[in-house]
Amino acid sequence: MSSTSEYDLSCPVCHDIFKDPVVLSCSHSFCRDCLQEWWKGKITNDCPCCKRKSSKREPPCNLALKNLCETFLLERNQRAADAICSLHSEKLKIFCLDHQEPVCVICRDSKMHNNHKFRPIDEAAQDHRQEIQCLLKPLKEKLELFEKVKEKCNQTEKHIKVQAQQTEGQIKEQFKKLHQFLQEEEKVRIAALREEEEKKCRMMKEKIDGLSRDIAALSNTIKISEKELKAEDISFLKNYKAAVRRIQQRPVPHDPQLVSGALIDAVKHLGNLTFNIWNKMKKMVSYTPVLLDPNTADPELIVSEDLSSVRSGKRQQLPQNPERTKFTCSVINSVGYSSGTHVWDVDVGDNTDWELGVLREFVQTSGQLQSGLWRILFSNGKFSAFSTSDPEKELSVNKLKRIRVHLDFERGKLAFLDLDTNTNIHSFAHRFTGTLFPYIYTENPLPLKILPVNVSVAVEKHR
Repeated sequence: MSSTSEYDLSCPVCHDIFKDPVVLSCSHSFCRDCLQEWWKGKITNDCPCCKRKSSKREPPCNLALKNLCETFLLERNQRAADAICSLHSEKLKIFCLDHQEPVCVICRDSKMHNNHKFRPIDEAAQDHRQEIQCLLKPLKEKLELFEKVKEKCNQTEKHIKVQAQQTEGQIKEQFKKLHQFLQEEEKVRIAALREEEEKKCRMMKEKIDGLSRDIAALSNTIKISEKELKAEDISFLKNYKAAVRRIQQRPVPHDPQLVSGALIDAVKHLGNLTFNIWNKMKKMVSYTPVLLDPNTADPELIVSEDLSSVRSGKRQQLPQNPERTKFTCSVINSVGYSSGTHVWDVDVGDNTDWELGVLREFVQTSGQLQSGLWRILFSNGKFSAFSTSDPEKELSVNKLKRIRVHLDFERGKLAFLDLDTNTNIHSFAHRFTGTLFPYIYTENPLPLKILPVNVSVAVEKHR
């Protein structure tokens, strides 16, 4: 304790630490024996400090003060014992660098420490405190990283619930249009959504619980070590080796990662919903070959409820999930293509700032613009074609409203056609590899819409 604390714990009469302290009605405290000695031979029992008369000849014990004094004396005696050599009963004044322990001057000259190196206690404590600080630094950095990831996981968990509520509302809205006999189908899909919500929230909770355990373990190690750093030099140095072992033996977990695939799979619940129930509602069925995945969309983009159109809007507070595209103002299809022929039509309407094309998988996950993006674009009043493997080329087109994108993976051809005039706009020839995702970019509030295809039903006759 500090000298001020020792003063506060001293009796005003004997100026020593309180022994069996009692308290008067004026709130002053004294050693019981000191007070009785003070009152001896006096007519009135007045307070030695303020002279106020005490109504009690035997004042009550000040139990709280008594406990404080006993604790203080115990700690003071312990500090005194810690500072004494157990072998020679001399004061520990130096630190043996070879044995890494405090010693006295007799120990220094003994055979046990022959030819050893020594430092003054204060210098050794300073050096070893710095060493502990260096050992704690990566743990503190790791703790900070875990706390940041946990916060992101908490945000993701909240967003999952919001997504689940929004998706549920969209499902119900579509099912209302399908009349009474589709209620059973609605129940089935809501149950699937609930199951996924519960599964993914449970998965995220397990992730958060794991992070909490790691954070608690790291925090506990840091807390114990920092408490030892504040100890007296002798006490600190005696526990120094154990502190180092505790830190070094603490298994440091790998850097925490956000959970991939944690968000609600809105596409599974909402994508082509009417097509999936076309058997009894053929006139209401529509099928969109490309579904824009809101989990990949830039926060400044708004994907429609049926996942078929996208527009620029007010920036949203969305989780930093791994699936979200690294390209600004863009969104990709929910499914990628690694083979076959694929066709989709896009209505660009009066939108004046857009890009259409395909994005290779490894480009959008790595966040680096490599040879994996092929697109045509309209910006600043002109049309052009551009890829990360070819220079930009201006297109001789005056106006476009509806565009067909035709991907032939095996033949290595990506073609863009004017759907209204059935003329070729531009074609890329490339030996495609990996997985390609339909890609849309816009910074305009007017929507870009994936057009549905005509749906027909035919019954195959048995031969």
